[in-house]
Amino acid sequence: MATYFALKHLHILTVIISVSLFVLRYWWQYRESPMSGRRWVRIVPHINDTLLLGSGVALVMVTHFYPFTPQGTWLTEKLFGVIIYIALGFIVLGRRPRSQQLRWIAFLLALVVLYIIVKLATTKIPLLGFV
Repeated sequence: MATYFALKHLHILTVIISVSLFVLRYWWQYRESPMSGRRWVRIVPHINDTLLLGSGVALVMVTHFYPFTPQGTWLTEKLFGVIIYIALGFIVLGRRPRSQQLRWIAFLLALVVLYIIVKLATTKIPLLGFV
């Protein structure tokens, strides 16, 4: 049980760090701050997201909630939400030239998707009910 709580708290901490860095990086990019080009800004999010993924996989192993199974429907939806969030993150923070309006819309959509992911994780009630 202690392992579960440690993993859960690590997962929550890395989520908070990931979202905070996402918002901060968007703000720096929007303001054209030189901070967005710093080396640590390109490295730390990847390290944190690796810990986030690792703690998520470990939680799956400990809890035995598996995606693409009837009891893991909420987790399947959460995974699809994460994929959508990552795609929106590429639009928001990517190096390809995009309009500020498109980046802003993608940023807002990413925050909505994050809300849905957190709702799925906390309630464990699927929104769509597929699988």
